[in-house]
Formats: sequence, structure tokens, C-alpha cells
Amino acid sequence: MQIQDLRQRLRALGAKPEHEQRVLRDWVQVRVRDSGRRRPGNYLPLALREALPAIEAELAGLTRLISSHPGEDGSARLLVGLQDGQTVESVLLPRDGLCVSSQVGCAVGCVFCMTGRDGLIRQVSSAEIVAQVTLARTLRPVKKVVFMGMGEPAHNLDNVIEAINLLGSEGNIGHKNLVFSSVGDPRIFTRLAEGPVKPALALSLHTSKAELRERLLPRAPRLTPDELVELGETYARATGYPIQYQWTLLDGINDSAEELDGIVRLLSGKYALLNMIPYNTIPDLAFKRPSWEKAAAIARHLHQCGILTKLRDSAGQDVDGGCGQLRARAQTDSIPVKIHPRRPHN
Repeated sequence: MQIQDLRQRLRALGAKPEHEQRVLRDWVQVRVRDSGRRRPGNYLPLALREALPAIEAELAGLTRLISSHPGEDGSARLLVGLQDGQTVESVLLPRDGLCVSSQVGCAVGCVFCMTGRDGLIRQVSSAEIVAQVTLARTLRPVKKVVFMGMGEPAHNLDNVIEAINLLGSEGNIGHKNLVFSSVGDPRIFTRLAEGPVKPALALSLHTSKAELRERLLPRAPRLTPDELVELGETYARATGYPIQYQWTLLDGINDSAEELDGIVRLLSGKYALLNMIPYNTIPDLAFKRPSWEKAAAIARHLHQCGILTKLRDSAGQDVDGGCGQLRARAQTDSIPVKIHPRRPHN
């Protein structure tokens, strides 16, 4: 289901803009239908009132909670089932945040990520994205939504923008608390700035070296780190939100003194902050998580050089919940695993 399809159904049932707004607001905010000053029986058109129970049941069936994996940090990783039997992951974050998935699988193929190992399976519809939020809101409040789960949001741009527009208008979520994460598809810098809801932007940087970035993110757009930061800076100045640059800290890969000098060169004077996240270890991948002490020393050094740096721990580290792992484990439990030869990586 697409949100636009839902809107058209409501209009076909006689809904005027204020009726459509009421139904969508009740859904996305998980409000009891009869709450508020105006009761549906005295407010909504008869045809819409009669169809509403079936529509609400259909919306409730878009997602279902398969399992929840609480972390010691107050987070909880959720394995979420979709109607066709596919699964995605959402993460309840501390301080009323939620991380949602925009694709089943991913085509970018970041070499340190579990999600992209099987490629892209299908897109997640705009209604399914919002349904992840409504499901989470039955468990706890959600005041911030980050598009950092499974998938590359820029590869499902129309659906993600449609979901963002609804969450930012009827979902009671501030625009700066809607965070679009991307490896840097050039289209996003124009499209996101054009809409009525302009989200904050998080860009996957991971290295200051163009050649290394191509190896870490083999199917990302061929933007150099310098080009990516330049585009990000333009978006930040246009929207008034600093860019969040994501840096997954890989032990012995992108934690050298040369890389730290590269960060200072790239981000000095920019309207930006650096989210440095020690790698969330994934079994059978060669990448290693640096010690917390090493990561903290790197963050202190960058602070001393004038770079606003947030050292963050990946939610769910203690439950082996790196993005894609819950889904992979569920598949392993239910279907045979095929082992494909890994191509040598130069």
C-alpha cells in the first residue's frame, strides 16, 4: 500500500481534506478513533465511517512484531514481518527515537554490512515505512525517526519522501527529527530540499580517501569524500540543519592518524557534526571493532582540532543486533543457507 493510494481511497469515500487529515493523523499517531473534540459519528461522511473499520484493520496488518531484542542501553531491536512474508528490522532507540528500514535488503553492498550481502530483495512501500512507526508507538513513544535501518533510502526515494511528508505533517514529529541517511546519491540534495517537510541529513562518509571509500562502498555513487561534503554543506546551509556525517570506525582500516587529518581537512568550518560509531561486529566478516578506549581517544583528538564529534555506540551491540543480523538469523533458522564464494577484494 502506498500512502497516496490510501488518500485516494478516502477521497473516493467522500473524505474532504479535513476528514482525510483526521484519519491519517489517528493512524500515524496511534490515537483512539473516538478521541478528540470531534467524534467520527458526527464528523466523517457516512460512507467513510462504514468503511473505516476495514481500512484500519488493513493498516494494522501491514506490519507485525515477530521478535523484540532489548539491549542494556535501553534500545530494542525489532524483527518486523510484512504481509508478503518478508522481514525488516526497526530499532527502538533511547530517548524516544526509532530507526526504520526502507528496503528489504540493499543494493549498495557496503563490505562491512550484513544487510547488503544478498542484494536488494524489494522496496518497502511508503505505508509500510509509516507502519513501522505505528507499530513502535504501540510499544513506547516515538518523537524522532531515523532512516538508517535496512536499505539505502535514496534507492527508494519516492516512498521514503512520501513517508517523511506524512510523519512531518500528521505524525507529530519535528522536521529536524526526521533524519534521512544516505551513502550520497546526488538526487537527494535537490529532492529533499524541495518538499514541504525537509528532513535532516546523515551522510555515510567512513573515510577521507576516495579510493578506500570505493572499496568500502563498492556500489555507492562515485562521489569523492570532498564532493560529498561539498554537497552536504550546501544542503545544510539551505535547511538550517547541520549534516551528520557517519563514520563507522573499523580497527586498522579508517582509524589512522592520516585519516584523522583527513577528517579535519574535510570538516573544518563546515556546518556539520561527526557521528563516530565503533563497528558492530558481525560473525564471519573480517572487520574488527576497535576498543572503546581507542575510539574515545580519537574523538577527543578531533574535538581538540575543532571538529564536533559524537562517539556513539551502535544500539544493540550486546545482543549482536547489527543491522541485518536479526533477519539473517531468522532466515538461517527457517531455510537452508547457501554459501557463495566471496570474490577477492583488492
